[in-house]
Amino acid sequence: MATILVVDDNESIVSALTEYLEASGYDVVTALDGPSALEAAETHPPDLALVDIMLPGIDGLELTKRFEALGLPVILVTAKSDEVDRLVGLELGADDYITKPFSPREVVARAKAVLRRCARQRDESSTLRVGDLTIDHERREVRDGDRIVDLTRSEFDILATMAAHPGRVYTRLQLLEAASGEAFEGYDRTIDAHVKNIRRKLEDDPRAPRYIRTVIGVGYKVEV
Repeated sequence: MATILVVDDNESIVSALTEYLEASGYDVVTALDGPSALEAAETHPPDLALVDIMLPGIDGLELTKRFEALGLPVILVTAKSDEVDRLVGLELGADDYITKPFSPREVVARAKAVLRRCARQRDESSTLRVGDLTIDHERREVRDGDRIVDLTRSEFDILATMAAHPGRVYTRLQLLEAASGEAFEGYDRTIDAHVKNIRRKLEDDPRAPRYIRTVIGVGYKVEV
């Protein structure tokens, strides 16, 4: 049974999410601020964290960065006006995000999707080679020649999905499903932010990419 850490300074939100998640069969650990969240993650290591951006003590973006270093998947909870924070959160390693106000059922669905995707990752053991790229699923490692490319979980999944079939065009929704385990209408533009980050880390000149090509009006593909 998976354990989910819920971090929010609004006790009503924490209570509602706890009720829905427990009804769906998950164990739930809660925290009302950043320092308590770190302590809870150490005391009761969770399989996933739901993290509000606006937190006392340590904010959600810093928590995302620290949880990413621990290999803990994160779903950020943001206000609709916090687009910049959402993009920064994705760059720091968040696996998904949800905007307030939200339906607790949607939160449960997204949590299930991320946990399923993480379970699939543990079963992967193959190594892909595309041009100078080596993509090692078992180590969750990407190399460009001898250089290790530091990608977040979602960035790795998006690149590995496209690299498995060079030349094939993937829509944003298809890549969103690869990254989060499920495709949600309205969130597919998240992929643009992920691809931008991958290009920045991977390409010598992101304006003239060697690997990830944009197919206007459709999505992206890996091509060498």
